[in-house]
Amino acid sequence: MGLSKTLRDTEPFNLLPDDCFSELSQVAILKKFPPHTHILNQHDLPTGFLYVIRTGLVEIVALTPGGTEMVVDYRKEGSFFGGTPVFTNETYTAGARTVKETECYLIPAEALTQAAKSYPHITEYFTQALYSRVRSLYSDMVSDHGKKASMQMEAYPFQKRLSEIMSSPVETCTSATPVKSVAKQMMAHNIGAVLVCDKKDEVKGIVTERDLVAKVLASEAIDCRHTTAADIMTAKPYSMTPETYMYEATSFMMAHRIKHMPIIANDEVVGIVSQRDLMRYRSQKSMLLVGSIKEAKTIDELTVARAEVVKVARALLSESRSPIETMEILSYIHHCILQRGYDLVLEQVRQEGVNPPDIRFCFIIMGSGGRKEMLLGPDQDNGFIYENYPNEMHEEIEKFFDLFGERLAEAYAGIGYPRCNGGVMGSNPFWRGRLKDWDARIYDWIHVPEPKKVMYSTIFFDFMPLTGDATLCQDLRDIVYKQIREFPLFLYHMMEQDFKHKVPLGLLGGFSVEKDKEHKGTLSLKQAGSVFIVDCIRMYLLENQLDAVTTIERMDRLVEAKVFNADTAEHVKAAFEAFTFLRLRNEISMIDQGKFPSHYIDPHALTKNEQDLLKEAFRAASKLQDSARRRFNVG
Repeated sequence: MGLSKTLRDTEPFNLLPDDCFSELSQVAILKKFPPHTHILNQHDLPTGFLYVIRTGLVEIVALTPGGTEMVVDYRKEGSFFGGTPVFTNETYTAGARTVKETECYLIPAEALTQAAKSYPHITEYFTQALYSRVRSLYSDMVSDHGKKASMQMEAYPFQKRLSEIMSSPVETCTSATPVKSVAKQMMAHNIGAVLVCDKKDEVKGIVTERDLVAKVLASEAIDCRHTTAADIMTAKPYSMTPETYMYEATSFMMAHRIKHMPIIANDEVVGIVSQRDLMRYRSQKSMLLVGSIKEAKTIDELTVARAEVVKVARALLSESRSPIETMEILSYIHHCILQRGYDLVLEQVRQEGVNPPDIRFCFIIMGSGGRKEMLLGPDQDNGFIYENYPNEMHEEIEKFFDLFGERLAEAYAGIGYPRCNGGVMGSNPFWRGRLKDWDARIYDWIHVPEPKKVMYSTIFFDFMPLTGDATLCQDLRDIVYKQIREFPLFLYHMMEQDFKHKVPLGLLGGFSVEKDKEHKGTLSLKQAGSVFIVDCIRMYLLENQLDAVTTIERMDRLVEAKVFNADTAEHVKAAFEAFTFLRLRNEISMIDQGKFPSHYIDPHALTKNEQDLLKEAFRAASKLQDSARRRFNVG
């Protein structure tokens, strides 16, 4: 792919004329970089080039205050990096490291600045403020927090991505390769698996040491002189991408009992990871939750694991990880505990001779769990979807779910997930039903939007499957979208309900704290802050019939759909991260004091920088509220 073709659809170069592309192409240098090579390092002086990726994959890496290098972004073919210092002459704010062999066009700084004289939008693009004020304040606060951290290595396994531990390049063979040659290849390279690729980087299968032993050496029917890789390989092996976190890979490989897995990027093999690789980086305390939850045999074991979640949160926060990533990891752990708890309770009732009905059903979680935005004190928000069974089966089915739902709620409460005060649990018949029952229920919420029903919808609309038949979940999602299309006025009622509340800032910019006895002198980071962002973004998502799970993913989808511009989304994201960070830090502190975690904080106990950050985050949430009011107001 030539430089012109690579840049033509990429901002800010997409507005340049053909003759400018020709001039840049004439002076550009084409250079190859081996896998796992630092092309440039954080804080290095500028090299004098803009790097445009022709082929390959590059990680953008940054150092935490503790000195650990972490991946913050990926750049693929057609992307570029290293441009801002061309115009600012400052050092690089992050490094760039190849994942696999990468070829880049190097455009000299002089050519780029010359083009910018005729087309000043290039300069504006590279010199514009990368972060809003809230992002800048947030970055300073996280940096301060990281410098005080003392548990950085505890989070290490969680922040590692497969790109950082995988083996590359990968040893391969063809389908026709004799198994004896495959065995020799393994011995020569001291490896436990070889990928079968008839075409370059296209994986057909995998041959492991176990395959050689079980299918060749231990089989009397096999003549190894005439046996090929195709005869013994495992076809279409599981794979993951380089961006996948180690904790996800560990859990997945243990659950599927596999020891080797190819790593694929852009439909190409870029590496392979083994359980041995994963265990090499394993930290006993932090990986306990991922490695042992699914092996738990009792509810008591899950209760112990639930109590350990705060240690993971503390460790991740100490590494200055993005609180959004931390929240997703915590949600993943919570989901694992909830799913294993479900399995154990189901096993218990079966042992008592009570079996689930012979229908398709799905257990869903809602609210923060459904958005993968759980922190340290989530309660129960769950329910059941059934297929449309005949009415005569209703009594039998409800009898089972009355028992199972209550047992499940009791077990979850024992593990450490309190019952929902509003009764949003599968133990409540209101939160169970056939697809057609849910259809009628949602119709009622939308067409008779009383405040309580609107409140139900804000919890429910974030549902996702935890276990069972996930296709029922998609069917239910289609019902929600159909109802919203037919009665879009409901979004106005959602907005009206939400906007009865304001951010807690006075006319002079000071904090407006609670005056009731229970929360006197505090304010809620959730109900007075992040909930506004969550609710407004959900309204835009529903209006545009887009599918996305987390609030951050939803904002990205809205940018892609040109509902938001990138700057607006960045500003709101920064505010959401700030709320999440302060809330998570507060919850950790409360648990350390022996209290149940809460989203209420005393804003005056924060440092000056943190108070400024919180005020900016509230203002960002308020601006989003105003935008949603203008969009959905029917008056």
